[in-house]
Amino acid sequence: MLYNLADKMGAAVGASRAAVDAGYVPSDLQVGQTGKMVAPDLYIAVGISGAIQHLAGMKDSKTIVAINKDGEAPIFQVSDYGLVDDLFKAVPEMISTIDSYKA
Repeated sequence: MLYNLADKMGAAVGASRAAVDAGYVPSDLQVGQTGKMVAPDLYIAVGISGAIQHLAGMKDSKTIVAINKDGEAPIFQVSDYGLVDDLFKAVPEMISTIDSYKA
């Protein structure tokens, strides 16, 4: 689902250490103190809590958009825009919206 969204946006996918440790993605996608440092024009943090280790790897991004079902997640303290929603609802809606503009 995230790869589909990234493809439609011409973007790349990164991950938290938790996602790497759980085996969802390979370690070369990890962003943070023990991963990559990134600073894109737009960083969309999908389901990222905002652990300090992850923030260290993406804090220099120009615009940060956070999507998290926990409205108290620390990621919202550093984001420019935030959406409190379940990623499994929000991301498909984003994909559908992008598809409607490309049609």
